[in-house]
Amino acid sequence: MRIFLIAAFCLAALPSLAQSASRPDRLGLCAACHGETGQAHMPGVPNLAGQRLDYLRDALKQYRDGRRDVPVMRAAIGPLNAAELDALARWYSAQAAAPAQVQP
Repeated sequence: MRIFLIAAFCLAALPSLAQSASRPDRLGLCAACHGETGQAHMPGVPNLAGQRLDYLRDALKQYRDGRRDVPVMRAAIGPLNAAELDALARWYSAQAAAPAQVQP
């Protein structure tokens, strides 16, 4: 009986897990610098994969609203609404962070 309850709980959680990791429609511009999975391939661009969801949400709002004064970010996400920013934050927070590299 216990296994059935656990299985039912897991099945009930699937829609919310899928929603949190679904690819956002507006990912393209972000992916140009931060990578589609949040692993940046440009010098000086931060990796976003695996960052905390609340941190990413707040940072994106701050860029959009100008509280973080980074012109390229404001231009990139300025036209995005709250739902689009949330989708981007959910996407990048759900991606696996790159393993730390040890410097010799």
